[in-house]
Amino acid sequence: MTRGLVHFMHGKESGPGGSKIVALAAVAQQHGWDTASLDYSHTTDPAARLAQLMDACAGVRGPLLLVGSSMGGWVAAEASMRLNARGVFLLAPALGIPAYPSQEPAVPAAHTEIVHGWDDEVIPCGNAIHFARLRGCTLHLVQGDHRLNAGIPLLRELFGAFLARCGAPA
Repeated sequence: MTRGLVHFMHGKESGPGGSKIVALAAVAQQHGWDTASLDYSHTTDPAARLAQLMDACAGVRGPLLLVGSSMGGWVAAEASMRLNARGVFLLAPALGIPAYPSQEPAVPAAHTEIVHGWDDEVIPCGNAIHFARLRGCTLHLVQGDHRLNAGIPLLRELFGAFLARCGAPA
């Protein structure tokens, strides 16, 4: 039987080894999930990043969780229904951005959670509030800015609880 996979998507100006991804990957592994994190830094085009993720996940078998930060949050949300993801965990997602191919992607709301900083200077928290209300998903508004780096211990706690709600990986 194939173990489940947590696929991480970093933000526009980050990378696959960023502090949030490293911290959350450790939580996923402690819960029995395999992890993957592609490097999207070669492009700032959200549609190109989505295509890269879709190609990478074409052969994935077993449960899939998508975790995305900022632009990676948009990619995760947009890909979730296409990839039949069991759950989606979004960190300060770039939702409601007019320049993106879609502003309100469909997500599997039963297992979709958003963490957004009250003081986000890049993506207003109002975008996350609107999206969470529209899609009926869980929203955690926390003290912090767009990067959420000061809140990594809380992110680890929220992500661990999310994994428990999503169920066992295999």
